[in-house]
Amino acid sequence: MTHQYTYPCQRYQSGPTSRREMLTRCGSGFAAVALAALGQDKAFAASGSSPDLGFADHGPHHQVRAKNVIFLYMDGGPSQIDTFDPKPLLDKYDGQDPGKLFNVEPTQFNNNGNVLASPWKFKQYGQSGIPVSDLFPHVATCVDELAVMRSMVSEFPEHTFANYFLHTGSGLQGRPSMGAWVNYGLGSESQNLPGFVVINGGLIPPGGLDCFGSGFLPATYQGSVFKPSGSGVANILRTEPSDKRQRDKLDFVRQLDGFAEQNFGRHDSLESAIKNYELAYAMQMAVPEVMSLTEEPAWIQQMYGMESEYEPTRTYAAQCLIARRMIESGVRFIELTCPKVGGDRWDQHSNLKAGHENNARAVDQPIAALLKDLRQRGLLDETLVVWAGEFGRTPFAQGANGRDHNQFGFTVWMAGGGVKPGTIYGATDEWGYKAIENRAEVHDLHATMLHLMGVDHTRSTFRFGGRDMRLTDVKGHVIHDVIA
Repeated sequence: MTHQYTYPCQRYQSGPTSRREMLTRCGSGFAAVALAALGQDKAFAASGSSPDLGFADHGPHHQVRAKNVIFLYMDGGPSQIDTFDPKPLLDKYDGQDPGKLFNVEPTQFNNNGNVLASPWKFKQYGQSGIPVSDLFPHVATCVDELAVMRSMVSEFPEHTFANYFLHTGSGLQGRPSMGAWVNYGLGSESQNLPGFVVINGGLIPPGGLDCFGSGFLPATYQGSVFKPSGSGVANILRTEPSDKRQRDKLDFVRQLDGFAEQNFGRHDSLESAIKNYELAYAMQMAVPEVMSLTEEPAWIQQMYGMESEYEPTRTYAAQCLIARRMIESGVRFIELTCPKVGGDRWDQHSNLKAGHENNARAVDQPIAALLKDLRQRGLLDETLVVWAGEFGRTPFAQGANGRDHNQFGFTVWMAGGGVKPGTIYGATDEWGYKAIENRAEVHDLHATMLHLMGVDHTRSTFRFGGRDMRLTDVKGHVIHDVIA
């Protein structure tokens, strides 16, 4: 079936009738009304949607363990041997030349010093007996919820490329982020909030906003950046004197967009703009409500650290509490960036002790509170929490008292969402330098995250550049040993 649009010059442009337009024209438009109603229900919109609307059209491939993800991004690369991977041998050889003990790989700055023992002590916690350093006394009380993966490796030793790799599965700029892929494949359960939210504590990682972008996926899937205070989003409140006045403006804009679509066809930028207008309108009620932390009981605020003397702790506490409230509102994927601590992020090329202590102090209490709060609300079993930096640190010093980048072996952990709790997966060598047991790549982490959300990473694809692209590229294996 074809139709024609008439122009003043009497020339014609023909094109195929879409299913949406056919339903609008048939039966006085009642079929389109029914379709629109179903489309507002995410149970229908996320599955079986038309490919030209930008959906993967697959939904879950198998049993869903996790409905949502909270990604706790530790910007800069925390040291595995100072957090969750103790290495007593470093104490024995502290201060000695590492080149005489093992093969030292080229580092970012090649300012290598001597073997550097951890300034912190490790203790075993919980029934699982997982060791945690004194940096994380609060998270240590939650070890029986964690699956600690000590054998993670990256392909990049430099922040920007490693950040792109961790977030998008590629060291190249411009690829879709994890959150974009998840929402592309599964859709969002929230009617009035974005499906992918980044709560910015103050530090956008090297690589910038492309770490949260949609790449070649439709623009509607890119991350929406919120602040953890105030209204969260700029210009969220309407400036028109009445709601009707604003609604009339939006309807007029939609009418103009409709004329453009009729004349020039469907384009992602136009479709995304239309959806963003409508989402922004819906967010005007939802965002102030989800950002209103004063509604939380005083004991909850205290548990998260909202009353801490340390300002970065208060900032991260607000981020974690907002993340929990967004999960309750159906947001699919939430990433938290680190707060400013007055020095550098977890990137301690010098002054390791002070730098790591400041960063750990900021996030330790809020993370533990988030895990406990999700558990007590019955949300942890369906919420996957991931703690990760882009790489780890060297077991020898950079200069006198720092650590350089180390992509050969580092630690991440996961909790909830179908993860096997109280477990340790993989191992680094006796120096904590290189992964030697159950070596896990970033692609494996992504494959496992998608698997827990019911998605087969090999089947969630998008046609671009002549090939079917996916988050895990042509790699990635599900790490079944960390799945309950």
